[in-house]
Amino acid sequence: MWSRMNRAAEEFYTRLLREFDEEKKGIYKDPFIYEADVQVQLISKGQPNPLKNILNENDVVFILEKVPLEKEETSHVEELQSEETAISDFSTGENVGPLALPVGRARQLIGLYTMAHNPNMTHLNINRPVTALPPLWVRCDSSDPEGTCWLGAELITSNSIAGIVLYVVSCKADKNYSINLEDLKNSHKKRHHLSTVTAKGFAQYELLKSTALDDTVPASQTTITLDISWSPVDEILQIPPLSSNATLNIKVESGDPRSPLNHLHRELKFLLVLADGLRTGVTEWPAPLEAKSAIDLVQEFLNDLNKLDGFGDSTKKDTETVKHDSAAFDRSIECLFTVRCDLDFAEQLWCKMSSSVTSYQDLVKCFTLIIQSLQHGDIQPWLHSGSNNLLSKLIHQSYHGTMDTVSLTGTTPVQMLLEIGLDKLKKDYISFFIGQELASLNHLEYFISPSVDTQEQVYRVQKLHHILEILVSCKLFIKPQHELLFSLTQSCIKYYKQNPFDEQHIFQLPVRPTAVKNLYQSEKPQKWRVEINSGQKKVKTVWQLSDSLPIDHLNCHRPDFSELTLNSSLEERISFTNMVTCSQVHFK
Repeated sequence: MWSRMNRAAEEFYTRLLREFDEEKKGIYKDPFIYEADVQVQLISKGQPNPLKNILNENDVVFILEKVPLEKEETSHVEELQSEETAISDFSTGENVGPLALPVGRARQLIGLYTMAHNPNMTHLNINRPVTALPPLWVRCDSSDPEGTCWLGAELITSNSIAGIVLYVVSCKADKNYSINLEDLKNSHKKRHHLSTVTAKGFAQYELLKSTALDDTVPASQTTITLDISWSPVDEILQIPPLSSNATLNIKVESGDPRSPLNHLHRELKFLLVLADGLRTGVTEWPAPLEAKSAIDLVQEFLNDLNKLDGFGDSTKKDTETVKHDSAAFDRSIECLFTVRCDLDFAEQLWCKMSSSVTSYQDLVKCFTLIIQSLQHGDIQPWLHSGSNNLLSKLIHQSYHGTMDTVSLTGTTPVQMLLEIGLDKLKKDYISFFIGQELASLNHLEYFISPSVDTQEQVYRVQKLHHILEILVSCKLFIKPQHELLFSLTQSCIKYYKQNPFDEQHIFQLPVRPTAVKNLYQSEKPQKWRVEINSGQKKVKTVWQLSDSLPIDHLNCHRPDFSELTLNSSLEERISFTNMVTCSQVHFK
């Protein structure tokens, strides 16, 4: 038996070491299978870490779990799930998710990891000195009485491997939890033979989470949370003091139909459709927002200009139309973002065509009408200075009675409309950022520069729109002071100058608790945690209360949920408690 265990420790360590060496070289691989039933994944620093919800870990770590079900088994599981109650469906849904190993198997794997690193195990066929591997964590199925959901092991190192810290994480759905801070401290002191300990607190408040409008419009991924940490902690569920450290975490998904920027997002989406059409040769025209055809709208627009002898200001009427389309504007946000009232001829044309064009033929006919009106001198529309798109050039030429011949074939009509839309949206964003004193033209130069190709310009404008969505969401829901909004703007601008467009990115902004105290002091935290230690980072006891299941491989098929009914409010009645305890093993 011992020879088999020794060999298992050698093989396990060798396989983990190979994976770790490749990660250090920048070679990232898919998870590998160990002994048919265990899937091993090395999570690099900065990657999504399943331990973050309970330990706030974000470093390199090995995650071990049960090998995912094959497709046939998955189908069988889904059939079984369909026969369960609605409560079970609430927790598991259609996605089986990560799978846990039996607690006994997890202990065996932790034992192999510990053996391989023990310098006293000189009989093992492992190169000396032993290379210290990253911490190893195993998902557990909570099959033991303690409800163990994770087992972990982390080495104690200085010049050599001196020992190991073994972690146990338990999770329970607890409606009537009872815990005392002094009891937690005394338990930690007794376990680790300590005379003094410190307690650090952490609380997370959910300031904004989008909900679904109905079955056809899913909830967006927009979330704004406030993380607060402090020390010392006076009692369980203590309200964070004003001397705490606080950070806003902001993730915004564009396009929520309830957003006051919905009209602008529709224009951006149409701009992206045109850009994709130029790049791929296939344009997927969106459904029109107008009852009238694009040709009728453009003809009416030209007729109105003609009645005004081509020089009148039709901006007012068009702006009113745009404002009507934006009737969903929240009154509290009007002072932050308002529709410009200085739309020139090309921008008004864009507003009409972007909401009504449904085909390439529409484009050709619309631009044919416009060019004919210019050639005949029926209209002499005004433009903003600096407009340099193809239509603007034709309009400037028409002032002098001579115009270049433009062939409305191939990609030309699409390119013409795309240029108009780009110019219009850039002016919208400039108007907002400068008008609100959140950025200067110099700050925005990267996003509005015409010196890059059209596709890149569209891509950068998309980034700028996302920044605007972030700012408006924050202004609407947390109402920050201008100083905070300015800092957030500069942070977003800096990020997007260096990184690709990413609506899943979480923007973090340090804030003073005094500036956001009204957002959390009377609210229930989404997560509250206390960590007890004696100055040693790895030796700690953690207790956490959260209103959502913090362990992604657990489901609700647990005795704790047996008393729940469909008529009760799940969010109000369920709390989840986590306990993290550890023990040290010294090798020397």
